Amino acid sequence: MSEIPEKQVKRLKSLIQEAETNLAAAKELLISISGESDNVVLSPNNSIIESPQGKIIEGVFDGQTMIGPDGKNYPVPANYASKSKLVEGDILKLTINDDGGFIYKQIGPVPRRQIIGTLVNHDGSYFVEAGGNEYKILLASVTYFKLRTGDQVTIIIPEDSTDTTWAAVEASF
Repeated sequence: MSEIPEKQVKRLKSLIQEAETNLAAAKELLISISGESDNVVLSPNNSIIESPQGKIIEGVFDGQTMIGPDGKNYPVPANYASKSKLVEGDILKLTINDDGGFIYKQIGPVPRRQIIGTLVNHDGSYFVEAGGNEYKILLASVTYFKLRTGDQVTIIIPEDSTDTTWAAVEASF
């Protein structure tokens, strides 16, 4: 396994701390509103919650999937990722309903920046060439924006994009 850059580790630690703080505040608010403390049970690491709505897991978007605190990959629908313009590092909340349905919500977007590039295709995979780098984009973005190879597009990447592989498509022109 490759080493994770120190800057990303610091960012993840910061995001986790922020999420834990938000969860504690949300739990306190729920208790103050409902008067009941047994509706929400936080796990010891405060990242997986059992609630009446189902199991709630927070994780980090990696460009295609959400990586949970347990190290598991959870599939993020490409249409949701594309339309929501998710980028690597965004924090997502996944609610797994009692019937097995998955509901995602973006709860912690990372700082972003926009750049302009050109759509290219390598062996059926789509990339945007921008600033001397190539960023993968989801096929759902290509179809949603009706993109063609050679099109100029605006993409969104994390502000700290030193190790960024994926981008979200903002617009085409």
